[in-house]
Amino acid sequence: MKHSGKAARAALRLVWWTLVLLLAILAAGVVARYFSAFISTIAGALVAMWVVFAALTFYFFRDPEPKPVALSDPKAVLAPAHGKVDMVDEVTEPELMGGPCRRISTFMSILDVHVQRAPVSGKVTRLEHKPGQFLSATKAHSTQVNEQVLVGLEPTDAPGAKVGLRLIAGVIARRVVPWIRVGELVNRGERISLIQFGSRVDLLLPLAAQVLVQPGTRVKAGETVVARMP
Repeated sequence: MKHSGKAARAALRLVWWTLVLLLAILAAGVVARYFSAFISTIAGALVAMWVVFAALTFYFFRDPEPKPVALSDPKAVLAPAHGKVDMVDEVTEPELMGGPCRRISTFMSILDVHVQRAPVSGKVTRLEHKPGQFLSATKAHSTQVNEQVLVGLEPTDAPGAKVGLRLIAGVIARRVVPWIRVGELVNRGERISLIQFGSRVDLLLPLAAQVLVQPGTRVKAGETVVARMP
C-alpha cells in the first residue's frame, strides 16, 4: 500500500544513528579500559540501554494495517489518528475552513500509533508547515500555538466542501513528517503523515457534518468512523 513501511524506515534511521553514537562511545571505552574498570561497567550499561531504546523505537513507530471497513456510505469520515478524542466542539478556523466549523481533536499518547491517515478521499489543496512552540499536547491551546502542519482537503464525494487537519507537535513529538503534496489525490484511510512520538491531531469539518463520537471515545486511524459529511 502507498507509503507502507515509511514509519519503520524512520525508526530504523533513528536507531541507526544512535547505534553509531553508541559504537563511538564503546570505542572510546575500549581505549580507556586499561585505565579504569568503571568505564567497562558504563559501557555495558550503555549497550543495555541502547537495546531497550531500539526495541521501544520500533514499537513506537509501528504501522499496523487497519481492519477492513466496509464503507457503503461515501460520506463517512474516518479517524485520522489513533488515540482518544478529548475535544468535540465548534471553532472558528479562518486558515483552513474559512470560518466556523466542527472540530474533533484526538490526543495521541506516546504509546499510540503515530501514523496518520486520510479521513476522506479527495484532493490535497493545502500543505503548510507552521513553526511554533512545543507545549504539552494535553493543553487545549497547544492546537493554536504549537508547531504544526496544516492540511487542506477537498472531498471527492462532497465537491466544494472543505476538510482540514492540524498535525500538531508537542513536548516529545517535535517532528511532523507529511507524506503528501498539494494537488495529490488521496484515498480515504491512506497513510498521509507521521508525528514522531505522538501528540495531537485536529480534524476540521463543515458545521453541517454529523459528528458520531464524543470526548473519551478511543479511535483508530483509517478504521473508526467519526463523522458523516453533509
